[in-house]
Amino acid sequence: MSAQGSQDLIYELDDKPETIPALYAGLQHVLASFVGIITPTLVIGGVLGLGANVPYLISMALIVSGVGTFIQARRIGPIGAGMICVQGTSFAFLGSVLAAGFIAKSKGGGPDEILALIFGVCFIGAFIEIVLSQFIGKLRKIITPVVTGVVVTTIGISLIKVGMTDLAGGMKAPDFGQWHNLALGAVVLVTIILMNRSANLMVRLSSILVGMVVGYLIAALMGMVNLQGAFDQPLFSVPVPFKYGFDFDWYAFVPVAVIYAITAIESTGDITANCLFTKQPVSGPKYLSRIKAGILGDGVNSMLAAIFNTFPNTTFSQNNSVIQLTGIASRYVGYFVALILCVLGLFPVIGGILTTIPKPVIGGATLVMFGTVAAAGIKIIAREELDRRNLMILAVSFGVGLGVMLVPDIVKEMPKLMQSVLGSPVTTSGIAAIVMTLLLDDRKLNNEELSDNALSQE
Repeated sequence: MSAQGSQDLIYELDDKPETIPALYAGLQHVLASFVGIITPTLVIGGVLGLGANVPYLISMALIVSGVGTFIQARRIGPIGAGMICVQGTSFAFLGSVLAAGFIAKSKGGGPDEILALIFGVCFIGAFIEIVLSQFIGKLRKIITPVVTGVVVTTIGISLIKVGMTDLAGGMKAPDFGQWHNLALGAVVLVTIILMNRSANLMVRLSSILVGMVVGYLIAALMGMVNLQGAFDQPLFSVPVPFKYGFDFDWYAFVPVAVIYAITAIESTGDITANCLFTKQPVSGPKYLSRIKAGILGDGVNSMLAAIFNTFPNTTFSQNNSVIQLTGIASRYVGYFVALILCVLGLFPVIGGILTTIPKPVIGGATLVMFGTVAAAGIKIIAREELDRRNLMILAVSFGVGLGVMLVPDIVKEMPKLMQSVLGSPVTTSGIAAIVMTLLLDDRKLNNEELSDNALSQE
């Protein structure tokens, strides 16, 4: 299976490939997305101190990702795009999920209480995306590419601190910032950079996975890997609905709800790109129906994720490149992707081993991943015409959002609900961008610019 152009497909969307090529293509999808599926859980578990719960959470992330991918590929009734849409937790949710966890922690809650609150607000928030999926056309008029770009860029910038902290050894680590931590993180970073320079697309897609493997092996030689307890896991992971309970808090819910709306628009772009690679319509009723079904699938999968103890699911974008690489667009490959992910998730020992990855290795990888998120946001903005209106939206949104991140005490005298909402740079920049988009009349400003141009010519 050699690399193919987007117009040269070995298997089209509804073709049924033989088992071996389908399994091979499915494995490539898993390799391209595996790190993205498990990393949010590793980051959240590390920051919130979830300890022994992390292996189980990783297992649930893999199983729910598999089930969600199957739903998207199979298209059950009105749910699912009917394409290879590999599911996993978007980094967009990290800030709001961590904020919810800190709210539970501030009340004296332990890991169970933290997870009960996180999964509770994520479960209710999933209905936001389910409802919005039916109005996605109108929503795109409000959450424009400029708004999406602002939010995605702010997400990346706000998360870079997490990646850099891990690279230095992790928060409150006794060896924080020592040379061996920085050197190990640098090795991971350099490996990823070098592999990304390859002309082979699959090598580039595997760069983060390989970078972490290289870093892990070097860390083991340096005596930084502690396998004690890694294999002390149950033989199988059994999905238990709301294993940690169910809780809800308005202060935690509002930022999560905002991110659900933003990721709905992000998934629209990912599904549209998938349509291009699989030679499906990118306009008209059939296209709109597929988009609605795909976003609805994301919402339903996020609801299932909360029920079965993992974080919200969205459609990953990197798998579109795998379709282009292999020339296999068949949605039946999605079944094999789902099977592989579910099988991996059934064995908690995998999660146990993953929890032994040293912080600098995670930091070296996530620093690139979070930086890539910020760069993706800038790329979205760069596609738009940066006229006077859009520049003003960008200036105010970044000014307010990043201002809150740099001076968090600015909201400390506000009511608790406003502290929760406006204390998040992502939520603040997103709300500011939406408000500015609604307040600044595009047509009015365009007419003013035409008048200014006419006067200058005179």
